[in-house]
Amino acid sequence: MATVVVVDDESINADALAVMLSMEGIRAITAADGAEGLRIIAAEVPDAVITDFMMPVMSGFEMAVAMRADSLLSKIPLVLLTAAQAEIGHCHPDLFDAVFEKPCVPARIIARLFELMAKSA
Repeated sequence: MATVVVVDDESINADALAVMLSMEGIRAITAADGAEGLRIIAAEVPDAVITDFMMPVMSGFEMAVAMRADSLLSKIPLVLLTAAQAEIGHCHPDLFDAVFEKPCVPARIIARLFELMAKSA
């Protein structure tokens, strides 16, 4: 079973996405900020990560930079799902494998996630 870490300080967003992923047979683990997300990612080494951009403690951007600098985590597909910073994500294809603006159709995110995980396997 694939594992995806969902990092978002809005628990309603993270939990909703986690439920949708579980309905697709994906184990989803949520984190409330980039620092917590990075700890979970390092411990779990998931098949993919979905992150928000603006969060307390550590932003999704900072988390992405840390992931890409770590040889064990650098190849994990990373999806940015953000309400306001999509343009920054698009400017950093070295950090984010896909960028979606909130609100977004969950089926599009999940379809892209499956593509990214298949490509990295």
